[in-house]
Amino acid sequence: MPYFDAASSAPLHPVARQALQAALDEGWADPARLYREGRRARLLLDAAREAAAEAVGCRPDELVFTSSGTRAIHAGVAGAMAGRRRVGSHVVVSAVEHSAVLHAAQGFDVTEVPVARTGAVAPDAYAAALREDTALACLQSANHEVGTEQPVADVASVCRAAGVPLLVDAAQSLAWGPAAGDWSLLTGSAHKWGGPAGVGLLAVRKGVRFAPQDPADERESGRAPGFENIPAIVAAVASLRAVRDEAAAESERLRSLVDRIRARVPELVPDVEVVGDPVRRLPHLVTFSCLYVDGETVLHELDRAGFSVSSGSSCTSSTLTPSHVLRAMGVLSEGNVRVSLPVGTAEEDVDRFLEVLPGVVADVRGRLDAPVSPAPAAGETALVVDALGKRCPIPVIELAKVIGDVPVGGKVTVLSDDEAARLDIPAWCEMRGQEYVGERAAERGAAYVVRRTS
Repeated sequence: MPYFDAASSAPLHPVARQALQAALDEGWADPARLYREGRRARLLLDAAREAAAEAVGCRPDELVFTSSGTRAIHAGVAGAMAGRRRVGSHVVVSAVEHSAVLHAAQGFDVTEVPVARTGAVAPDAYAAALREDTALACLQSANHEVGTEQPVADVASVCRAAGVPLLVDAAQSLAWGPAAGDWSLLTGSAHKWGGPAGVGLLAVRKGVRFAPQDPADERESGRAPGFENIPAIVAAVASLRAVRDEAAAESERLRSLVDRIRARVPELVPDVEVVGDPVRRLPHLVTFSCLYVDGETVLHELDRAGFSVSSGSSCTSSTLTPSHVLRAMGVLSEGNVRVSLPVGTAEEDVDRFLEVLPGVVADVRGRLDAPVSPAPAAGETALVVDALGKRCPIPVIELAKVIGDVPVGGKVTVLSDDEAARLDIPAWCEMRGQEYVGERAAERGAAYVVRRTS
Protein backbone atom coordinates (compact mmCIF):
# COMPACT_ATOMS: atom_id res chain seq x y z
CA MET A 1 0.00 0.00 0.00
CA PRO A 2 1.77 3.19 -1.15
CA TYR A 3 2.28 5.73 1.62
CA PHE A 4 2.23 9.25 0.15
CA ASP A 5 2.20 11.40 3.30
CA ALA A 6 5.87 11.85 4.16
CA ALA A 7 5.30 15.55 4.89
CA SER A 8 3.25 14.51 7.91
CA SER A 9 5.63 11.83 9.07
CA ALA A 10 8.21 9.92 7.06
CA PRO A 11 8.58 6.16 7.53
CA LEU A 12 11.34 5.20 9.96
CA HIS A 13 14.59 4.99 8.00
CA PRO A 14 16.33 1.58 8.19
CA VAL A 15 19.47 3.30 9.51
CA ALA A 16 17.40 4.88 12.28
CA ARG A 17 15.99 1.50 13.28
CA GLN A 18 19.48 -0.02 13.50
CA ALA A 19 20.86 2.94 15.46
CA LEU A 20 17.89 2.89 17.84
CA GLN A 21 18.35 -0.78 18.66
CA ALA A 22 22.06 -0.32 19.29
CA ALA A 23 21.59 2.80 21.40
CA LEU A 24 18.96 1.12 23.56
CA ASP A 25 21.74 -1.15 24.83
CA GLU A 26 24.40 1.55 25.20
CA GLY A 27 22.59 4.84 25.87
CA TRP A 28 20.14 4.14 28.69
CA ALA A 29 22.17 5.63 31.56
CA ASP A 30 22.24 9.22 32.85
CA PRO A 31 24.77 11.16 30.71
CA ALA A 32 25.35 13.56 33.62
CA ARG A 33 26.92 10.81 35.76
CA LEU A 34 30.64 10.05 35.89
CA TYR A 35 30.52 6.28 36.15
CA ARG A 36 31.16 4.03 33.17
CA GLU A 37 27.56 3.72 31.94
CA GLY A 38 27.02 7.47 32.26
CA ARG A 39 30.20 8.26 30.36
CA ARG A 40 29.15 5.89 27.59
CA ALA A 41 25.77 7.62 27.32
CA ARG A 42 27.47 11.03 27.29
CA LEU A 43 29.72 9.97 24.43
CA LEU A 44 26.68 8.93 22.39
CA LEU A 45 24.88 12.20 23.14
CA ASP A 46 27.90 14.36 22.33
CA ALA A 47 28.55 12.52 19.08
CA ALA A 48 24.91 12.93 18.06
CA ARG A 49 25.02 16.63 18.86
CA GLU A 50 28.16 17.16 16.78
CA ALA A 51 26.67 15.31 13.81
CA ALA A 52 23.37 17.20 14.06
CA ALA A 53 25.17 20.54 14.30
CA GLU A 54 27.19 19.72 11.18
CA ALA A 55 23.99 18.87 9.28
CA VAL A 56 22.23 22.03 10.48
CA GLY A 57 25.22 24.33 9.95
CA CYS A 58 25.89 25.54 13.48
CA ARG A 59 28.24 24.89 16.41
CA PRO A 60 27.54 21.89 18.66
CA ASP A 61 27.15 24.15 21.70
CA GLU A 62 24.45 26.11 19.84
CA LEU A 63 22.17 23.08 19.40
CA VAL A 64 19.93 21.31 21.91
CA PHE A 65 17.53 18.40 21.54
CA THR A 66 13.86 18.78 22.50
CA SER A 67 10.91 16.43 22.87
CA SER A 68 9.41 17.44 19.48
CA GLY A 69 9.60 19.98 16.69
CA THR A 70 6.59 21.79 18.14
CA ARG A 71 8.34 22.01 21.51
CA ALA A 72 11.43 23.41 19.80
CA ILE A 73 9.35 26.13 18.12
CA HIS A 74 7.60 27.14 21.33
CA ALA A 75 10.88 27.16 23.26
CA GLY A 76 12.58 29.16 20.51
CA VAL A 77 9.88 31.80 20.22
CA ALA A 78 9.40 32.15 24.00
CA GLY A 79 13.14 32.29 24.71
CA ALA A 80 13.89 34.81 21.99
CA MET A 81 10.99 37.07 22.97
CA ALA A 82 11.98 36.96 26.64
CA GLY A 83 15.60 37.66 25.80
CA ARG A 84 14.61 40.73 23.79
CA ARG A 85 11.70 41.95 25.90
CA ARG A 86 13.32 45.37 26.28
CA VAL A 87 13.16 45.81 22.50
CA GLY A 88 9.41 45.18 22.36
CA SER A 89 6.77 42.51 21.90
CA HIS A 90 6.30 42.67 18.13
CA VAL A 91 6.67 39.47 16.08
CA VAL A 92 6.69 39.20 12.29
CA VAL A 93 5.56 35.93 10.69
CA SER A 94 4.49 34.86 7.24
CA ALA A 95 0.80 34.18 6.69
CA VAL A 96 1.58 30.54 5.83
CA GLU A 97 3.67 29.54 8.85
CA HIS A 98 2.98 26.21 10.54
CA SER A 99 0.27 26.42 13.17
CA ALA A 100 2.89 25.72 15.86
CA VAL A 101 4.59 29.04 15.04
CA LEU A 102 1.28 30.92 14.98
CA HIS A 103 0.28 29.40 18.32
CA ALA A 104 3.66 30.21 19.85
CA ALA A 105 3.28 33.85 18.78
CA GLN A 106 -0.14 34.24 20.39
CA GLY A 107 -0.12 36.86 23.11
CA PHE A 108 2.41 39.03 21.29
CA ASP A 109 1.83 41.84 18.81
CA VAL A 110 1.90 39.86 15.54
CA THR A 111 2.19 41.09 11.95
CA GLU A 112 1.48 38.52 9.25
CA VAL A 113 3.32 39.11 5.98
CA PRO A 114 1.11 38.16 3.00
CA VAL A 115 2.23 35.72 0.33
CA ALA A 116 1.87 35.52 -3.42
CA ARG A 117 -0.43 32.98 -5.02
CA THR A 118 2.55 30.60 -5.15
CA GLY A 119 2.81 30.73 -1.35
CA ALA A 120 6.10 32.66 -1.26
CA VAL A 121 6.80 35.86 0.63
CA ALA A 122 8.64 38.85 -0.79
CA PRO A 123 11.73 39.97 1.17
CA ASP A 124 10.65 43.57 0.65
CA ALA A 125 7.36 42.81 2.38
CA TYR A 126 9.26 41.38 5.35
CA ALA A 127 11.43 44.47 5.48
CA ALA A 128 8.34 46.70 5.46
CA ALA A 129 6.83 44.74 8.36
CA LEU A 130 9.85 45.20 10.67
CA ARG A 131 9.55 47.94 13.30
CA GLU A 132 11.68 49.43 16.04
CA ASP A 133 9.87 47.24 18.59
CA THR A 134 10.20 44.02 16.53
CA ALA A 135 11.78 41.42 18.78
CA LEU A 136 11.62 38.40 16.47
CA ALA A 137 10.82 37.37 12.90
CA CYS A 138 9.82 33.83 11.88
CA LEU A 139 9.91 32.20 8.46
CA GLN A 140 9.61 28.58 7.39
CA SER A 141 12.22 27.24 5.01
CA ALA A 142 9.54 25.47 2.95
CA ASN A 143 5.79 25.16 3.32
CA HIS A 144 4.41 21.94 4.75
CA GLU A 145 1.18 22.02 2.70
CA VAL A 146 2.25 23.13 -0.78
CA GLY A 147 6.04 22.68 -0.76
CA THR A 148 6.94 26.23 -1.76
CA GLU A 149 10.46 27.19 -0.68
CA GLN A 150 10.83 30.58 0.96
CA PRO A 151 13.62 33.10 0.26
CA VAL A 152 15.19 32.49 3.67
CA ALA A 153 18.63 33.86 2.80
CA ASP A 154 17.19 37.15 1.52
CA VAL A 155 14.85 37.56 4.48
CA ALA A 156 17.70 36.71 6.87
CA SER A 157 19.77 39.51 5.31
CA VAL A 158 16.89 41.94 5.73
CA CYS A 159 16.45 40.93 9.37
CA ARG A 160 20.17 41.06 10.06
CA ALA A 161 20.36 44.59 8.69
CA ALA A 162 17.49 45.60 10.98
CA GLY A 163 19.01 43.87 14.01
CA VAL A 164 16.12 41.43 14.31
CA PRO A 165 16.79 37.69 14.89
CA LEU A 166 15.15 35.31 12.41
CA LEU A 167 13.77 31.95 13.54
CA VAL A 168 13.58 29.42 10.71
CA ASP A 169 11.22 26.46 10.92
CA ALA A 170 13.21 23.96 8.84
CA ALA A 171 11.18 20.85 9.67
CA GLN A 172 10.20 20.11 6.07
CA SER A 173 13.53 20.89 4.42
CA LEU A 174 16.33 19.56 6.64
CA ALA A 175 16.29 16.19 4.91
CA TRP A 176 17.31 17.92 1.67
CA GLY A 177 19.99 20.24 3.02
CA PRO A 178 20.79 22.98 5.56
CA ALA A 179 18.75 26.17 5.63
CA ALA A 180 20.37 28.99 3.67
CA GLY A 181 21.26 32.38 5.01
CA ASP A 182 22.44 33.97 8.21
CA TRP A 183 19.54 32.87 10.40
CA SER A 184 19.56 33.27 14.18
CA LEU A 185 17.43 30.38 15.44
CA LEU A 186 16.36 27.17 13.72
CA THR A 187 14.06 24.28 14.57
CA GLY A 188 13.54 20.79 13.18
CA SER A 189 11.59 17.59 13.81
CA ALA A 190 13.08 14.12 13.42
CA HIS A 191 9.96 12.28 12.27
CA LYS A 192 9.86 14.52 9.18
CA TRP A 193 13.13 13.06 7.87
CA GLY A 194 12.68 9.41 8.87
CA GLY A 195 13.79 9.54 12.49
CA PRO A 196 11.68 8.44 15.45
CA ALA A 197 8.91 10.68 16.73
CA GLY A 198 9.55 12.58 19.94
CA VAL A 199 12.84 14.24 18.95
CA GLY A 200 13.18 17.86 17.88
CA LEU A 201 16.12 20.21 17.71
CA LEU A 202 16.62 23.88 18.47
CA ALA A 203 19.67 25.84 17.36
CA VAL A 204 20.33 29.29 18.85
CA ARG A 205 23.37 31.02 17.40
CA LYS A 206 25.86 32.78 19.63
CA GLY A 207 25.06 36.42 20.16
CA VAL A 208 21.28 35.95 20.10
CA ARG A 209 19.69 37.20 23.29
CA PHE A 210 17.82 34.20 24.64
CA ALA A 211 16.17 33.59 28.00
CA PRO A 212 14.77 30.05 28.40
CA GLN A 213 11.21 30.04 29.70
CA ASP A 214 10.92 26.35 30.53
CA PRO A 215 11.24 25.04 34.09
CA ALA A 216 14.81 25.35 35.36
CA ASP A 217 16.97 22.36 34.46
CA GLU A 218 20.69 22.00 33.94
CA ARG A 219 20.23 19.65 30.98
CA GLU A 220 20.55 20.81 27.37
CA SER A 221 21.99 24.19 28.42
CA GLY A 222 18.79 24.88 30.33
CA ARG A 223 16.82 25.16 27.09
CA ALA A 224 15.10 21.74 27.08
CA PRO A 225 14.32 20.36 30.52
CA GLY A 226 14.02 16.66 31.19
CA PHE A 227 16.07 13.51 30.79
CA GLU A 228 17.41 13.18 27.25
CA ASN A 229 16.02 10.30 25.20
CA ILE A 230 19.47 9.28 24.00
CA PRO A 231 18.48 6.21 21.94
CA ALA A 232 15.89 8.25 20.02
CA ILE A 233 18.33 11.15 19.59
CA VAL A 234 21.02 8.85 18.23
CA ALA A 235 18.53 7.28 15.82
CA ALA A 236 17.24 10.69 14.73
CA VAL A 237 20.70 11.98 13.89
CA ALA A 238 21.71 8.73 12.18
CA SER A 239 18.66 8.98 9.92
CA LEU A 240 19.36 12.65 9.16
CA ARG A 241 22.88 11.81 8.03
CA ALA A 242 21.58 8.87 5.97
CA VAL A 243 18.92 10.87 4.11
CA ARG A 244 21.42 13.65 3.49
CA ASP A 245 23.77 11.12 1.88
CA GLU A 246 20.90 10.04 -0.38
CA ALA A 247 19.52 13.54 -0.94
CA ALA A 248 21.15 14.46 -4.24
CA ALA A 249 20.10 11.36 -6.16
CA GLU A 250 16.77 10.89 -4.42
CA SER A 251 15.85 14.56 -4.81
CA GLU A 252 16.29 14.37 -8.57
CA ARG A 253 14.32 11.13 -8.81
CA LEU A 254 11.41 12.29 -6.64
CA ARG A 255 11.26 15.67 -8.37
CA SER A 256 10.81 13.85 -11.66
CA LEU A 257 7.92 11.82 -10.21
CA VAL A 258 6.31 14.94 -8.74
CA ASP A 259 6.69 16.73 -12.08
CA ARG A 260 4.78 13.86 -13.63
CA ILE A 261 1.95 14.29 -11.12
CA ARG A 262 1.89 18.07 -11.59
CA ALA A 263 1.62 17.67 -15.37
CA ARG A 264 -0.73 14.71 -15.59
CA VAL A 265 -3.34 15.50 -12.93
CA PRO A 266 -4.78 18.55 -14.76
CA GLU A 267 -4.85 16.49 -17.98
CA LEU A 268 -6.61 13.55 -16.37
CA VAL A 269 -9.01 15.35 -14.02
CA PRO A 270 -11.09 18.35 -15.19
CA ASP A 271 -11.34 21.46 -13.04
CA VAL A 272 -8.19 20.96 -11.00
CA GLU A 273 -5.79 23.60 -9.71
CA VAL A 274 -2.21 22.57 -8.91
CA VAL A 275 -0.98 24.96 -6.22
CA GLY A 276 2.43 26.04 -4.96
CA ASP A 277 5.49 27.32 -6.77
CA PRO A 278 6.22 25.08 -9.79
CA VAL A 279 10.00 25.63 -9.53
CA ARG A 280 11.08 26.80 -6.05
CA ARG A 281 9.62 23.88 -4.13
CA LEU A 282 10.49 20.77 -2.19
CA PRO A 283 11.29 17.86 -4.51
CA HIS A 284 8.86 15.35 -3.02
CA LEU A 285 5.64 17.31 -2.46
CA VAL A 286 2.73 18.39 -4.67
CA THR A 287 -0.71 19.72 -3.78
CA PHE A 288 -3.76 20.13 -6.00
CA SER A 289 -7.39 21.09 -5.42
CA CYS A 290 -10.40 19.64 -7.24
CA LEU A 291 -13.58 21.58 -7.80
CA TYR A 292 -16.93 20.06 -6.82
CA VAL A 293 -15.67 17.35 -4.46
CA ASP A 294 -15.81 16.62 -0.76
CA GLY A 295 -12.16 16.46 0.30
CA GLU A 296 -12.72 14.01 3.12
CA THR A 297 -14.52 11.60 0.79
CA VAL A 298 -11.71 11.81 -1.77
CA LEU A 299 -9.16 10.91 0.92
CA HIS A 300 -11.27 8.00 2.11
CA GLU A 301 -11.74 6.68 -1.43
CA LEU A 302 -8.02 6.97 -2.18
CA ASP A 303 -7.33 5.11 1.06
CA ARG A 304 -9.71 2.34 -0.04
CA ALA A 305 -7.79 2.22 -3.32
CA GLY A 306 -4.55 1.75 -1.39
CA PHE A 307 -3.10 5.28 -1.25
CA SER A 308 -2.40 7.21 1.93
CA VAL A 309 -2.49 10.94 1.17
CA SER A 310 -3.21 14.09 3.17
CA SER A 311 -5.16 17.29 2.64
CA GLY A 312 -5.35 20.96 3.53
CA SER A 313 -8.98 21.02 2.49
CA SER A 314 -11.71 22.70 4.47
CA CYS A 315 -14.00 19.78 3.65
CA THR A 316 -13.12 17.49 6.53
CA SER A 317 -14.96 16.64 9.68
CA SER A 318 -12.11 17.98 11.81
CA THR A 319 -11.60 21.24 9.90
CA LEU A 320 -14.70 23.28 9.16
CA THR A 321 -12.69 26.33 8.07
CA PRO A 322 -10.27 26.48 5.14
CA SER A 323 -6.58 25.77 5.59
CA HIS A 324 -4.94 29.04 6.62
CA VAL A 325 -2.19 28.33 4.09
CA LEU A 326 -4.54 27.92 1.13
CA ARG A 327 -6.60 30.88 2.33
CA ALA A 328 -3.51 33.12 2.49
CA MET A 329 -2.52 32.04 -1.02
CA GLY A 330 -5.99 32.77 -2.36
CA VAL A 331 -6.26 29.37 -4.04
CA LEU A 332 -9.03 26.80 -4.13
CA SER A 333 -9.38 24.89 -0.87
CA GLU A 334 -12.10 22.38 -1.65
CA GLY A 335 -11.08 18.90 -2.67
CA ASN A 336 -7.46 19.51 -1.70
CA VAL A 337 -5.04 16.59 -1.98
CA ARG A 338 -1.42 16.69 -0.78
CA VAL A 339 0.94 14.03 -2.11
CA SER A 340 4.34 13.84 -0.41
CA LEU A 341 6.53 10.98 -1.56
CA PRO A 342 8.84 9.25 0.92
CA VAL A 343 12.37 8.23 0.03
CA GLY A 344 12.29 5.12 -2.13
CA THR A 345 8.86 5.66 -3.70
CA ALA A 346 8.49 3.40 -6.72
CA GLU A 347 7.68 4.86 -10.14
CA GLU A 348 4.96 2.26 -10.71
CA ASP A 349 3.17 3.39 -7.53
CA VAL A 350 2.96 6.94 -8.90
CA ASP A 351 1.68 5.64 -12.22
CA ARG A 352 -1.01 3.60 -10.46
CA PHE A 353 -2.03 6.66 -8.43
CA LEU A 354 -2.52 8.57 -11.66
CA GLU A 355 -4.65 5.72 -12.98
CA VAL A 356 -6.86 5.60 -9.89
CA LEU A 357 -7.32 9.32 -9.19
CA PRO A 358 -9.59 10.29 -12.14
CA GLY A 359 -12.13 7.58 -11.31
CA VAL A 360 -12.15 8.51 -7.63
CA VAL A 361 -12.79 12.19 -8.32
CA ALA A 362 -15.43 11.42 -10.97
CA ASP A 363 -17.23 9.07 -8.59
CA VAL A 364 -17.31 11.64 -5.77
CA ARG A 365 -18.53 14.35 -8.16
CA GLY A 366 -21.22 12.01 -9.39
CA ARG A 367 -22.52 11.43 -5.87
CA LEU A 368 -22.79 15.19 -5.41
CA ASP A 369 -24.47 15.68 -8.81
CA ALA A 370 -21.69 18.08 -9.78
CA PRO A 371 -21.49 19.55 -13.30
CA VAL A 372 -19.43 17.53 -15.73
CA SER A 373 -18.45 20.55 -17.84
CA PRO A 374 -19.32 24.24 -18.03
CA ALA A 375 -22.99 24.64 -18.94
CA PRO A 376 -23.87 26.46 -22.18
CA ALA A 377 -25.30 29.98 -22.05
CA ALA A 378 -29.08 30.14 -21.72
CA GLY A 379 -31.76 32.34 -20.26
CA GLU A 380 -31.71 35.99 -19.43
CA THR A 381 -32.52 36.25 -15.72
CA ALA A 382 -30.02 36.88 -12.93
CA LEU A 383 -30.19 34.23 -10.22
CA VAL A 384 -29.89 33.85 -6.48
CA VAL A 385 -28.51 30.54 -5.23
CA ASP A 386 -29.57 29.65 -1.70
CA ALA A 387 -26.78 27.46 -0.32
CA LEU A 388 -27.40 28.29 3.35
CA GLY A 389 -26.75 25.36 5.63
CA LYS A 390 -24.78 23.53 2.96
CA ARG A 391 -21.09 22.78 3.38
CA CYS A 392 -18.15 22.83 0.99
CA PRO A 393 -18.19 21.99 -1.88
CA ILE A 394 -21.97 22.33 -2.35
CA PRO A 395 -22.09 26.16 -2.65
CA VAL A 396 -19.60 26.10 -5.53
CA ILE A 397 -21.37 23.17 -7.19
CA GLU A 398 -24.67 25.07 -7.09
CA LEU A 399 -22.97 28.15 -8.55
CA ALA A 400 -21.46 26.12 -11.38
CA LYS A 401 -24.85 24.60 -12.22
CA VAL A 402 -26.55 27.96 -12.75
CA ILE A 403 -23.82 30.19 -14.20
CA GLY A 404 -24.86 29.16 -17.72
CA ASP A 405 -28.43 30.29 -17.05
CA VAL A 406 -27.25 33.92 -16.74
CA PRO A 407 -26.52 36.09 -19.77
CA VAL A 408 -22.98 37.34 -20.26
CA GLY A 409 -22.65 40.38 -18.02
CA GLY A 410 -25.36 39.12 -15.67
CA LYS A 411 -24.84 38.26 -12.03
CA VAL A 412 -25.33 35.29 -9.73
CA THR A 413 -25.62 35.77 -5.99
CA VAL A 414 -24.72 32.83 -3.79
CA LEU A 415 -26.02 32.86 -0.21
CA SER A 416 -23.82 30.79 2.07
CA ASP A 417 -22.97 30.51 5.75
CA ASP A 418 -20.03 28.18 5.09
CA GLU A 419 -16.69 29.84 5.90
CA ALA A 420 -15.01 27.98 3.04
CA ALA A 421 -17.17 29.78 0.47
CA ARG A 422 -15.30 33.02 1.19
CA LEU A 423 -12.20 31.44 -0.36
CA ASP A 424 -13.64 28.90 -2.78
CA ILE A 425 -16.04 31.12 -4.75
CA PRO A 426 -13.33 33.67 -5.72
CA ALA A 427 -10.98 30.79 -6.53
CA TRP A 428 -13.65 29.17 -8.73
CA CYS A 429 -14.13 32.47 -10.56
CA GLU A 430 -10.42 32.70 -11.34
CA MET A 431 -10.29 29.10 -12.54
CA ARG A 432 -13.40 29.46 -14.72
CA GLY A 433 -12.65 32.96 -16.06
CA GLN A 434 -15.62 34.60 -14.34
CA GLU A 435 -15.61 37.88 -12.42
CA TYR A 436 -15.89 37.82 -8.65
CA VAL A 437 -17.73 41.04 -7.81
CA GLY A 438 -17.49 40.77 -4.04
CA GLU A 439 -19.16 39.85 -0.79
CA ARG A 440 -21.78 41.56 1.31
CA ALA A 441 -23.43 40.75 4.60
CA ALA A 442 -26.68 38.81 4.53
CA GLU A 443 -29.29 37.98 7.12
CA ARG A 444 -27.51 34.66 7.53
CA GLY A 445 -23.93 34.21 6.44
CA ALA A 446 -22.89 36.22 3.41
CA ALA A 447 -23.93 36.94 -0.17
CA TYR A 448 -21.23 36.31 -2.79
CA VAL A 449 -21.77 38.02 -6.14
CA VAL A 450 -20.36 36.65 -9.39
CA ARG A 451 -20.67 38.24 -12.86
CA ARG A 452 -20.63 36.00 -15.88
CA THR A 453 -17.99 37.13 -18.36
CA SER A 454 -18.05 34.34 -20.92
